Amino acid sequence: MQSTRHQRSRPSSKPTTIHGLAQSGDLVGFQRLLKENPSLLNERNPVMAQTPLHVSAGCNNVEIVWFLLDWGGPGKVELEAKNMYGETPLHMAAKNGCNETAKLLLSHGTFVEAKANNGMTPLHLAVWHSLRSEDFSTVQTLLEYNADCSAKDNDDMSPVDHLSPGPGSEKLRELLYRYLEEQRKRRAIEACGETKGKMDELECELSNIVGLYGLKLQLRKWARGMLLDERRRALGLKVSARRPPHMAFLGNPGTGKTMVARILGKLLHMVGILPTDKVTEVQRTDLVGEFVGHTGPKTRRMIKEAEGGILFVDEAYRLIPMQKSDDKDYGLEALEEIMSVMDNGKIVVIFAGYSEPMKRVISSNEGFCRRVTKFFHFDDFSSEDLAKITHLKMSNQMEGNLLYGFQLHSSCTLDAISALIERETTEKQRQEMNGGLIDPMLLNARENLDLRLSFDCMDATELLTITLEDLEAGLRLLSR
Repeated sequence: MQSTRHQRSRPSSKPTTIHGLAQSGDLVGFQRLLKENPSLLNERNPVMAQTPLHVSAGCNNVEIVWFLLDWGGPGKVELEAKNMYGETPLHMAAKNGCNETAKLLLSHGTFVEAKANNGMTPLHLAVWHSLRSEDFSTVQTLLEYNADCSAKDNDDMSPVDHLSPGPGSEKLRELLYRYLEEQRKRRAIEACGETKGKMDELECELSNIVGLYGLKLQLRKWARGMLLDERRRALGLKVSARRPPHMAFLGNPGTGKTMVARILGKLLHMVGILPTDKVTEVQRTDLVGEFVGHTGPKTRRMIKEAEGGILFVDEAYRLIPMQKSDDKDYGLEALEEIMSVMDNGKIVVIFAGYSEPMKRVISSNEGFCRRVTKFFHFDDFSSEDLAKITHLKMSNQMEGNLLYGFQLHSSCTLDAISALIERETTEKQRQEMNGGLIDPMLLNARENLDLRLSFDCMDATELLTITLEDLEAGLRLLSR
């Protein structure tokens, strides 16, 4: 009787759930159940929260994985579904050494670098399985799909780091290191191309800076160092992160300090030191409050706004009172707030202003020279420099600008404009205005062109061409 009861109970032990059929490999039963109830396609099982694809991939049931990947019914199989441990079906195939199902999943585009909750990729788990079984086939398959040998888990361990010492893992070690070296070479080649592109982009920006040869040399040094660090990391070399370079720009107005700060913002963002290329320009009035307790919050708001980019403090010397006895001035409080965040790596600060008054800022805080490591002197522009700036501005007019579409007459050579500026302006005027002289000169020149032309003029070139005569009239209006 007992034997009979046992025999009668056997049919009931046959898997009847979608996950049980996926595990047993019963393709016919699996197909029938899924067609009867398509909502089971991505059904999660209790406790483990695994889909049928997880289960069949982890049991190397190739036919069922094929059926799920080519499912033509309603819905679509979730290729990147995660179980309670954050593992995808590819993780399940890798951890159990199921090479055939791993190949299927990879050929259908599953993400080879998916990370589980512990940060492990399928390659981490395949290495673990190979160490136990001495079967490297799944590791080989993942590597052929360019699985990253240097990917780190939450314990900062790569698949290579998980190799145990001893003769049993020598072949696996040899396999991983061979692919690791190939990946490093490939990344270095890619990084080389990216580096050249970034340097070309920087050189394009630098070409818009007239003069300032020492500063441009320093920018090139920074760029090359930072970009070479990218290549070093691509080769798997460990190099320390560079500290944000806080700076002081010293010089008269119009010497290009703000423009250089914007180019610097692009550079630091381009090489990954800053997450954005924004430059937040502030002066004393943006930072200092009128009453006790107003300056700190006001300055902190501006710092927060600039976070991730550059805080450009123009006329920074105005934060320091002329007389040490002026205890009602809150500028020092604003400077202290800025100094307090310069070590956190979230912001780059540039202090700008006249050379002599900036000495008050430098001497006002003992930590200033420790934090501000680069001092750049912006020399006054010569007449030749101003002529070059004139040509650059006219060749780079943006749509919407008042001079967009206009051009200089062929007689407006660099030498001719330089001689005109030398003749029509004083040395004091050039020192006080520098590059700030060019825009009003050009706008005045356009107005002179409008005054000079006849309404009957039908020559398109003449209507849009500024002559040396127009520039001369523009400078004379400026001098008055």
